[in-house]
Amino acid sequence: MLNNSRSHGLWERSAPDAPQTGILRYAHKQDVAVVGGGYTGLSTALHLAQAGVKVSVLEAVEIGFGASGRNAGLVNAGLWMKPEDVKSSLGAPFGEQVLQLLGDGPAEVWSLIDKHVIDCQPVRNGTLHCAVGDTGLNELRERERQWRERGAPVKLLNAQETAARIGTSAYSGSLLDLRAGTIQPLGYARGLARAAISAGAKIYNSSGVTGVERSNGKWTVHTAGGSVEADWVVVATDAYTKAPWQELRHEQIHIPYFNVATRPLPDELQRSILPNREGCWDTKKVLSSFRLDREGRLIFGSIGALGGTGARIHRSWAKRAIRKLFPQILKVELEFEWYGMIGTTGNHLPRFHRLAPNVVSICGYNGRGISPATVFGRVLADHILGNVADSDLPLPVTTPEIPAFRALKENYYEVGAQLAHLVDVCF
Repeated sequence: MLNNSRSHGLWERSAPDAPQTGILRYAHKQDVAVVGGGYTGLSTALHLAQAGVKVSVLEAVEIGFGASGRNAGLVNAGLWMKPEDVKSSLGAPFGEQVLQLLGDGPAEVWSLIDKHVIDCQPVRNGTLHCAVGDTGLNELRERERQWRERGAPVKLLNAQETAARIGTSAYSGSLLDLRAGTIQPLGYARGLARAAISAGAKIYNSSGVTGVERSNGKWTVHTAGGSVEADWVVVATDAYTKAPWQELRHEQIHIPYFNVATRPLPDELQRSILPNREGCWDTKKVLSSFRLDREGRLIFGSIGALGGTGARIHRSWAKRAIRKLFPQILKVELEFEWYGMIGTTGNHLPRFHRLAPNVVSICGYNGRGISPATVFGRVLADHILGNVADSDLPLPVTTPEIPAFRALKENYYEVGAQLAHLVDVCF
């Protein structure tokens, strides 16, 4: 997108075409204006349109331009935090509500894919959280205990079972989560957009918001070419937020994350490396993730930006790491590379904000965006429809808070990732 091969890489090349949209060039009235054409905004628009609400989506660039079109495509249940940490951090009643909602999150994604026949290469064979050493295995053992107490279909695999599923002996074990799986993330975003349009929503690309004003109980959201007057505004721009709601950007610490994709592996390697096509990530602090796509490309990612000196360092490290992890791949040939930003919050939990009367936002997915954004988009729609009162929201209403030393911390993550990948051979 924007003639940048490193923005969406493989996903832009392999996704179905986006539905036909245009630039907003006039003033019109709707019930709801949704700002942002990613998973949260598109899920919100889809569920509102299905309920007969007149809704317009204003996307500054293209559908799925932000994290929704750049991520690794792992459809995970829950959040990064362990269930008991989520419960203690959010308190009652929010903790249990979020765990229930997001534990069932992948099922909601699969349901939408089936209902709307979304072409996004879904694979529903689970994910593997891979343990590095005894410390990683102990962490996964505790995660298993906490999820199993809630009835989740998770299972801790030993080193031999893990090696059989992945095709490497690098890990001391793994946590298999059968609720989860993988998708083509940009294809999913475009499919949600197509479904929303079919339900009656209007979606505009290249229509970034330039200003917003309130008069006589109505909001007018302006773009360079037109405007939308609406009763409600949903700000669904998350880590890619710009004016006029920059407080959403400022409350998040950006962590860059890159992916590379090999050329399709030979059939014999595909039979030994992830034969069931699970999505994987490990327990290291500077983590790695990997999976196969439909054509058998190995997609491998980690923290870091593919810009400046980082491009060479991270690319070189990824090739070394792939060779170390899968020595049966005799020659690592990279076909695509891309990166984006993960928006993280101070407590590693998403936030619900009421930015003004009838202006709402949920953001800060901390690297777990597919299922939570889909679910919370539906929750925002239900809230606007009057089906979910303030007292029944799964997240407390909070005010954006700017973390201390935000810019310094962001620089630390990129510089730290480059240093780690410069000296680390992986595993």
